[in-house]
Amino acid sequence: MTAATPRPSQTTLITGASSGLGAEMARQLAARGHDLALCARRTERLEELRTEILAAHPERKVSVRALDVDDHDAVFEVFRAFRDEFAADGRAIDRVVVNAGIGKGAPLGTGRFDANRDTAMTNFIGALAQTEAAMEIFRAQDGGHLVMISSVSAKRGMPKAMTAYAATKAGVAHLAEGLRTELHSKPQYRISVIHPGFIISEMSDPNRKPGLLMASTERGTTAIVDAIVKEKKSVSVPGWPWTPVAAVLKVAPLGLVRKMV
Repeated sequence: MTAATPRPSQTTLITGASSGLGAEMARQLAARGHDLALCARRTERLEELRTEILAAHPERKVSVRALDVDDHDAVFEVFRAFRDEFAADGRAIDRVVVNAGIGKGAPLGTGRFDANRDTAMTNFIGALAQTEAAMEIFRAQDGGHLVMISSVSAKRGMPKAMTAYAATKAGVAHLAEGLRTELHSKPQYRISVIHPGFIISEMSDPNRKPGLLMASTERGTTAIVDAIVKEKKSVSVPGWPWTPVAAVLKVAPLGLVRKMV
């Protein structure tokens, strides 16, 4: 009896992979047998991450490229370069995780339009460019898994410094839902929206301590990666306490929402 041919590992492309949730996703996906295409602005950190992953998992393929997602032409160039590199090995880009983003912002009308504009440009327009580039690849190969990293804050309009940030995260969630609606009859296309709650990361505050509402980077990312590999359509993570918190946020009176955040 002939042994079955081993199934090739999946290839996952992650943006914003040089630190925080993106870097930890890369570590955990590599541990689960995924090959990786990693991009971010800080190439020295990407190189360090690649060295770390290959030391732990020498059988993996890890490709890295510089990318600033605010350079929209570069988004398409980098995604296509990854596609061509893996195609040369007879492989496809199976999954794209739209993760790159920033968290700065200010209450509207307080003279910090620059901060809110930058948040909108990176988190929404940059995510739109990444989604366009990913779907260009997936449509050409007739299938793939798009993962959008949104936020629990997308469930409701948020006050003060979170207003613009939450709006961008709601926007990317709707981009994904629009695609899911369009491709509903084509199961070879999978669309996931991940809504993380408070997770310690470089963007949030790496010096915070884990607690009921603040998950460690490892625990929070494990919940994200579990949802990704299970190809969940839409999920708030970690499930406790963020599944019930997200449900409450959607219906709570505005006064309560203001107190919650």
